[in-house]
Amino acid sequence: MSVDLTPDQEWWSAEQIAEARFPGLPGTARGVNIFAMREGWRGAPGAIMRKPGRGGGLFYHWSVLPFNARLKLIERDAVSQAEHPEASRDRSQVWASYEQLNQKSKDTAAERLDALNKVELLHLSGATHVVAVEVIAKEKDVSARTVYNWLAMIEGIAQEDRLAYLAPRSPKKRVKKEDRAQYLPFMDWLQSAFLRLEQPTFAQSYRAATREAKRQSWDYPILKTAKRWVDAEVPRTTQVFKRQGMNGLMRCFPAQIRDRSSLSALEAVNADCHKIDVFVKWPDGTVNRPQIVVFQDLYSNKFLSWRVDHDPNKVMVMAAFGEMVDKWGIPKRCLFDNGHEFANKWMTAGAPTRFRFKVRETDPVGVLPLLGIKMHWATPAHGQAKPIERGFRDIASDVAKDPRFAGAYVGNRPEAKPENYGSRAIPLEEFLEVLEEGFEEHNARLGRRSDTANGRSFDETFAESYANATRPRATEEQRNLWLMGQDTKKLHKQNGSLTFHKNIYHCAWMSQEANKNVVVRFDPEDLHSGVHIYEPTGEYMGFAECQQKIGFFSHEDARATAKKKRAIVKAEKKLAELHAPVSPEQLAEDLRQTRAQTKVTPLVEAKVVSPVFANRVSASNFRDHNSPATEAAQDALIFEMSTAKQRRKPKPAPKEKFAVAKDPDARFHQALEIQERLNAGDPVGEREASWLDGYQTHPEFEARIELHKSFGGNDAG
Repeated sequence: MSVDLTPDQEWWSAEQIAEARFPGLPGTARGVNIFAMREGWRGAPGAIMRKPGRGGGLFYHWSVLPFNARLKLIERDAVSQAEHPEASRDRSQVWASYEQLNQKSKDTAAERLDALNKVELLHLSGATHVVAVEVIAKEKDVSARTVYNWLAMIEGIAQEDRLAYLAPRSPKKRVKKEDRAQYLPFMDWLQSAFLRLEQPTFAQSYRAATREAKRQSWDYPILKTAKRWVDAEVPRTTQVFKRQGMNGLMRCFPAQIRDRSSLSALEAVNADCHKIDVFVKWPDGTVNRPQIVVFQDLYSNKFLSWRVDHDPNKVMVMAAFGEMVDKWGIPKRCLFDNGHEFANKWMTAGAPTRFRFKVRETDPVGVLPLLGIKMHWATPAHGQAKPIERGFRDIASDVAKDPRFAGAYVGNRPEAKPENYGSRAIPLEEFLEVLEEGFEEHNARLGRRSDTANGRSFDETFAESYANATRPRATEEQRNLWLMGQDTKKLHKQNGSLTFHKNIYHCAWMSQEANKNVVVRFDPEDLHSGVHIYEPTGEYMGFAECQQKIGFFSHEDARATAKKKRAIVKAEKKLAELHAPVSPEQLAEDLRQTRAQTKVTPLVEAKVVSPVFANRVSASNFRDHNSPATEAAQDALIFEMSTAKQRRKPKPAPKEKFAVAKDPDARFHQALEIQERLNAGDPVGEREASWLDGYQTHPEFEARIELHKSFGGNDAG
């Protein structure tokens, strides 16, 4: 390993050598020059350099110095750098500073370097140093002193580094020293109030903090200063994390890009559920937005299988998985999120990386481990981790907005509801037909721009790779693994029968296996078709018929009932409290104390109230005399006013139920009758008034009111 022993200063004048007192060299400039002439320093190649500045002179390279002098120079630099590391400015630091300059400063450095290069060219042509400097100074429209200053900036600097040293140094900004210690309690309270998941505005948090500061007698800065301090002390990512949570923090960093070109067709699949934005009417009369589960090939992005149900569940996932394996083969890997419908025991029990539900020793091994499929878990609610989310965007845009779904489309967010929202629900059969057509078009569409498709369709991309891949097909025994759900039960201790979802199953061989723990595999969509019974270790025992058909016909109904009896709460990650030392409870308590100590100024009540009656007795002499006639007139006036007030008191609105007429003509006359009551000041119910406001803007009313104005009562003709 080579060590660079080059000193910081490579070029030395005779005066500098004399002042340095190097061993073996004279102590005067004249003596150094005589020594240099005797030793032939000026004849050594690259050993001398013309001295810049007025007066000229020569520089000697440190390599021509005697050995002891060079050794002393290296030792002195080492000691100086150890004691004052900030004093030596390394060329890499100079270039780093140069890179931070704007383009205008860089252009200035280039102009200065060009001027000094021209000075050296004039030297080579025979001009004296002074003449060369004056000529170039005039050309650059600067003073000769300025050129000499530039020459001093590169004194002893190598030719290749001169550009960086000639760059103008931006003056250091004068920063006013701020003593923030006195504002620390206020800033802690303010940051704690601002860095909350409720995402209050900074102005709102500042107002609350100033109220607390007045109660606590804290010093506090103005709003702009406080905002500047918070932005300077709390990193942006920390602010996003405290105000938007983990999902907001992840958006601050670019998503990971994965290369799928190394995969092949059906080597890896991913699956997810999606609630489609269409109202569907089910055979039982239920109207809702259905859930679809789709399995997608990761290499080609082709949709391989799918199922539809009311909500995500393990039955539909198992059915879609079985269709994919039965049609295409067994994949090597599956990418799921950690949702209940995918991380269920039917599919994933026994997997080492599964963290859903309680693990028991009696749990049967799931379908995926039995088939040797390796599972990978994506981050829930994180679309970037699951490529299928991009495919769902096509479904939401193309299938959900199909013209055959007009009136049933609900919009992809609450504020994007169409004008005809909820006017129609698509029958399930029609919905499934259009959905299947949409999936086929999605797979067959040309011009896909993924790295593997390269302009082809997903179908073509999958077919090309699938033809060259070897994927094992499932046997009839393996098909039972996904066509059947599974559960652990215990046979009856006397007769060996099995009670499962209120159905009783028994065959003759089961009497020999009484009181034994078994694994039950069943058809979730038809419990009456019988069950297959296995040993807990996986050995097949036999088939049991349904003997007593009571209970549910479908396991889906049993699952829906059980769903109401359980609630699974996901633990939330505790947020960092580094920049929010005051808890929300303490914030609320401080505000309550501030409110309790704040005096509310009562409303100012009038001391004197003077009634004014037009064309009546003046207020100045009201009850101000003892005239009997005047008092009698005043009593009559008071009685008249109270009687008129009682007469103008509106009657309570009738409580009869209001029903809108079904006939258009009757509706129009109903609206006229309500309007007449409103004009006369008669009571009108809230429902009547609300309906009238809406009906008067309806085209039916606008057309009939024009007829009424033109032909009187013959508007219905």
